[in-house]
Amino acid sequence: MHERKEFKRPPKKYAPKGLTILFEDRDLLVVNKINGLLTISSAGEKENTAHYILNDYVQKGNPKSRNRVYIVHRLDKDTSGVLIFAKSEQAKRYLQDNWGSFTKMYTAIVHGILEEKEGVISTYLVENNAFKVYSVDDPKLGKLAETGVKVIKESGKFSLLAINLYTGRKHQIRVHLSEMGYPVAGDKVYGEKGKGIKRLALHASSITISHPFTKEKMTFEAPLPSYFNYLMKGKEDLK
Repeated sequence: MHERKEFKRPPKKYAPKGLTILFEDRDLLVVNKINGLLTISSAGEKENTAHYILNDYVQKGNPKSRNRVYIVHRLDKDTSGVLIFAKSEQAKRYLQDNWGSFTKMYTAIVHGILEEKEGVISTYLVENNAFKVYSVDDPKLGKLAETGVKVIKESGKFSLLAINLYTGRKHQIRVHLSEMGYPVAGDKVYGEKGKGIKRLALHASSITISHPFTKEKMTFEAPLPSYFNYLMKGKEDLK
């Protein structure tokens, strides 16, 4: 077995902009992604993505470097919070193979006051030609999606929810809450338009994994954006 070299973080001058490093070793790079930043490149944006920025970071600005980061999972552009990258194909494969057994917790602010304060939403999700996701009754048509929901706090217009993401389908949390009648605040696709909320109030607050090499159980947490507290205190200008 090859001896594992000691990990050394790149100098501060290469620190990734727009991303806070929560944890890093020779196998993992875990960051707190800001709202508005893509996880990976799209047709219209190649460089302003977490993947591009972190590749540049681990390469120390040298594109010929063999160092790179590997996509393990994604967060929507407008969702902030914990985002995990692998530093090798082996680490990526291990994390993705075991992803369903890891615990993914989100925090969301939704419009309205929930009648049931705790429960699990379970539906089958499909995506239409316009790239919008919705629930269907037929399991042959959609993929099973399960979302655990618990009310943490309520204000006059909003509810703050802790969410356990049991399955990781595209837009799952946003669709489930919208279809319940409690859309995520600031959701321009599945929510209420023209409400003047500055950002999508959805945050990946923590992920618990087992380390791809040591198999140690590890939890990574990203602090709740201050905007969430601002919104719950009713200080947002809702025109």
